[in-house]
Amino acid sequence: MATTSPKKPNLDSVTTINDDGSRYFLHPADVHGKWSVARRIFGIALLVLYVALPWIRINGEPALFFDVENRRFHVFGLTLVPQDLWVMFFGITGLGFSLFFVTALLGRLWCGWACPYTVFLDHIFRRIERWIEGDAQARKKLDAAPWTTSKVIKRVSKHALYAFCATLIAHVFLSYFVSLERLYSYMGQGPMAHATSFGIIAFLTLVLWFCFGYFREQFCIIMCPYGRIQSALTDDDTVIIGYDETRGEPRGAKGKAEGDCIDCKRCVNVCPTGIDIRNGLQMECIGCAACIDACDDIMTKIGRPTGLVRYDSLNGLTRQKRRILRPRIIAYTVLLLLGLGAFAFTASRKAKPYTAAFKKVAMAGQPFQADAVGVRNFYELRFLNKRNQEARFTVTLVDPPAGMLLSGGDQTVKVPAQGEITRQFVAISPIDSYQGRATLTFRVSAEPGDVVIDQAVTFLGPSPDSLK
Repeated sequence: MATTSPKKPNLDSVTTINDDGSRYFLHPADVHGKWSVARRIFGIALLVLYVALPWIRINGEPALFFDVENRRFHVFGLTLVPQDLWVMFFGITGLGFSLFFVTALLGRLWCGWACPYTVFLDHIFRRIERWIEGDAQARKKLDAAPWTTSKVIKRVSKHALYAFCATLIAHVFLSYFVSLERLYSYMGQGPMAHATSFGIIAFLTLVLWFCFGYFREQFCIIMCPYGRIQSALTDDDTVIIGYDETRGEPRGAKGKAEGDCIDCKRCVNVCPTGIDIRNGLQMECIGCAACIDACDDIMTKIGRPTGLVRYDSLNGLTRQKRRILRPRIIAYTVLLLLGLGAFAFTASRKAKPYTAAFKKVAMAGQPFQADAVGVRNFYELRFLNKRNQEARFTVTLVDPPAGMLLSGGDQTVKVPAQGEITRQFVAISPIDSYQGRATLTFRVSAEPGDVVIDQAVTFLGPSPDSLK
């Protein structure tokens, strides 16, 4: 049974766990202010973006589309195939160090403002809960109330909407891996017609329903590793949400204490993870700024300056000199620029709209064929077209040895959109012009003259004397 009695946060254990190990359910109060409005607008913009990405077309494909079935990965106009995925290492490295940079500079801004889990929880599921069950006090009373018809209706309605929203989010997630056209066709058929996709949707729906309907802030506190590593990424100059102890203490009721803090506990009541920001920076803090708006509202009402709880660094809160440019910021900046720069460079060179791969073909123990006509070497070329329209390739030899011929080189190889074709080519050196082993350079060009690849290969054969 949920515990609804007030609990004082401390630094010895997380607020959401009672002394006996049972769950303490939080009901954060709603708050209004400039930061909550900004977060709401930003969160809605992110929700629109999540839904819109599969609809936005770049070069004929969704802006973000991981087509696992056809082994094509479309990332904002860049199309990658499995052999190109190593390029993403540099992109992921750059993004990883970008997160390190933002954390070192601005603390857990990602968690409170941009993390999809926080966005869905705060801007969808908690909105539903407040709409159906009321404010924090009404929800606490409902938890403690016996099961009446009214309570059953509210709980069933809430969880029905939770399940509906979880299903929608699961479908949005699947649309990143299955085209929207195919997803719509799947939805019009029976579940067993596409059992794998249906199983993914069912599993994700249950997981999301559990996380947003029950687990909630426990995911951020227990499972997310980011909160654990923030202490290694931040320092005393990192901008965090903090309490100005110099100004606020000693706290007490209005008119009975020297400090500005009147110990109203409004900052605690609005916290989604149940901490008291006045105890200092804590692992559970996700940087949502709810406590800033709550405190500013109280300060305004009692006629005192706002900013008792604010975005600031530990040095700023203790009236010490604050630095922006420092060794870790420089290091993270260099590393993220290296990662993103390497990604841009390799992507522009390797992730082309079409590629070709060479393979020397020979029977076991017979790397070439020689007869009275000449010496032959066989090569296999695989053409891969990543574009959304047909591509045409031609294969030629660049500065071939005298008399060297390429069988099939005068033909145009047509590869359908998003397709691949394998063709064999034969390099022939006539007997009267054969001069032994040589190096050939194959040039694959895509119309109208774009050079796809120049590949140097070895032409094998016997010694010229043995053919006389």
